[in-house]
Amino acid sequence: MRRIGRILAVAMVMLLAPSLVAAKARYAVKTIGDVVQLRDNKADVIVSVLTPVSNAYEMVVKGENVIRMPIKSVDDMRARPGLNGIPLLAPFANRLDQTAFFANGRKYNFDLEQETVRGPIPIHGYVTGANAWKVVEAKADAKSAWVTSRLEFYRNPLYMAQFPFAHTLTMTYRVSDGGLEVHTRIDNLSIEPMPVSIGFHPYFQLTDSNRKDWTINVGAKTNWLLAPTKVPTGETQSSDAFFGGDHHQVPLSRFADRTLDDVFTDLERDANGRASVSLSGAHQHLTVTVGPKFKAVLVYSTIAPPPPPAVPAPGTPPRPQAPAAVPVSVGPPIPLSAKNTAPAPPERGFVAFEPMVGITDAMNLAQKGLYKELQSVPPGGVWEESFWVRPTGY
Repeated sequence: MRRIGRILAVAMVMLLAPSLVAAKARYAVKTIGDVVQLRDNKADVIVSVLTPVSNAYEMVVKGENVIRMPIKSVDDMRARPGLNGIPLLAPFANRLDQTAFFANGRKYNFDLEQETVRGPIPIHGYVTGANAWKVVEAKADAKSAWVTSRLEFYRNPLYMAQFPFAHTLTMTYRVSDGGLEVHTRIDNLSIEPMPVSIGFHPYFQLTDSNRKDWTINVGAKTNWLLAPTKVPTGETQSSDAFFGGDHHQVPLSRFADRTLDDVFTDLERDANGRASVSLSGAHQHLTVTVGPKFKAVLVYSTIAPPPPPAVPAPGTPPRPQAPAAVPVSVGPPIPLSAKNTAPAPPERGFVAFEPMVGITDAMNLAQKGLYKELQSVPPGGVWEESFWVRPTGY
């Protein structure tokens, strides 16, 4: 009987072993229809990625979403991914000064009859709503959890008509040690050098305070002066001059009556060539660190409006409904991961720290000789770089 008991005990341990290992695993990945969730169980971090658009729409730390969340549900995200989450701006980031771009000394005019690019000042590229990304891998190991997706840009005639450089884009979101890495790779399949002028447009928030109480640290020495169109003129000033003092630990209350939408370069880098900008509140802190090939950071933050009245004034017209949108994908109802899933109150405010490979209008300013750091990928070559988001104080 004892021997039978021992055999049963060993069998029970063997049966339970996989679940015990799973329970102890720090990192996990879960696929739910068109969404992949990456988890760091020790740090209590959840990153959810809508895979058809390769966009991380939430990064929840101990129940608090560090990404500004104007959407009410995953279906909202499917309907209008736009600039929600961490959108990739490609094949050009931010604004161009005309409905054309220059590459290798040649001018390429946009076809404005298409819906991909609009004038007179094109903005943000046209792949933020591209729903042709395909998941390459979604895994977890002892060090991290990640999802990799690829967009074969060269397969889409509408994309190629506006930016005729055959290439693929590969993105990896990786959760590790309480932070998030966003890695991008470009494979140039064309026979000419391909200019690289991409960027990202993540909106961040802190939930322990409002914008008027936040402090930003912009580790960059140079600010580019802008024309009324928000395109750099080619002239610069020091970041200290822009901020009216030291560009470190700048209270946003200094900008209570104006919008920030400004470009900074000459980033202050560490021994690995990385540079950081950060946002601080009462206790929470958020740092965005960019790798060496990100040459600029754009800081965007609008004036935070006062709280709306609890009861609208008599005669106040109802807010117009947004027109119906064609969803980028259809999937199961997936609950948002934050403790409070309501859209962020307007008075809280936000700060967008936008990692940019080059400044706004980099391709055209390079053609004019006003910008010297435009990057390109040689024929058959590869460009890749990362930026990292690290929240603390939660």
